[in-house]
Amino acid sequence: METITDFKDLTSRFCALERACRVVVVCPDDEPTVECMLTALSRSKVQFIVVTKGNPLPSALTAGERLRVEECADTDSAAARAVALVRDGEADVLMKGDINTDNLLRAVLDKERGLLVAGGVLTHITLAEAPAYSKLLVFSDAAVIPRPNLEQLRAMARYDIEVCRRLGVASPHVALIHFTEKTNPKFPHTMDYMTMIDEAKAGAFGPDVVMGGPMDVKTACDPHSGAIKGINSPVCGKADVLIFPNLEAANTFYKTLSLFGGAKMAAMIGGTTAPVVVPSRADSAESKFLSLALACLNL
Repeated sequence: METITDFKDLTSRFCALERACRVVVVCPDDEPTVECMLTALSRSKVQFIVVTKGNPLPSALTAGERLRVEECADTDSAAARAVALVRDGEADVLMKGDINTDNLLRAVLDKERGLLVAGGVLTHITLAEAPAYSKLLVFSDAAVIPRPNLEQLRAMARYDIEVCRRLGVASPHVALIHFTEKTNPKFPHTMDYMTMIDEAKAGAFGPDVVMGGPMDVKTACDPHSGAIKGINSPVCGKADVLIFPNLEAANTFYKTLSLFGGAKMAAMIGGTTAPVVVPSRADSAESKFLSLALACLNL
């Protein structure tokens, strides 16, 4: 498989899929979600199930062979029904429309009827195309886990590495992010990083995974920075994955990279039995479409 190096490649690969990805969308009452769906219908073989809270189907969408509609009494019922469709094998991907993320994730996390993998960790996976970087960058966790412990850090790394492999990256380079390259007991996650690096060397994260840290983002993505500091990690300047120590750092990176760095983003939830796309209601139609493409390529 050739490596997907940018979002143009990602989109082309999605649109060329022979199988028809079945996507259930909860409450697509906003214009960007509708535009995303129209783009997917025109460019790919995707099939949609729309679950609404009683609102009529947006006029731009037409029910037919590749789009069916189910109505529910309210938002929570719509979320529960959409999750049930995925759990029962009628849909492959769950996608959020004009519904609060908390309402949707409450249904996803339902212990009896949800989508969380048994013993799994729910985490947010972002894929970024930044103009200043030569390849796509995967990072976690910008939306779900406030203060990841060692188990959660491991899960974040595993899910991100799996996304890299789906993108065709043969040897994922994983950077464990801190503001310096030094370990310090005052920052317990830096001690966890040492454990993870030893585990990666032993093959715990799969073959050909290269893991390094602690290091800052610039060192992870800029070889000159690592050389100046005398850091010999093979990850320096070559990171495919960034694992952040907390939600504040990852979310700030996400927003800064997008606003000031001109990056395009795609994102989905990992740790579930099927991909879950939970874009912000403020995200553009393009970002929602890219997230949908990412999810469908990770089935």
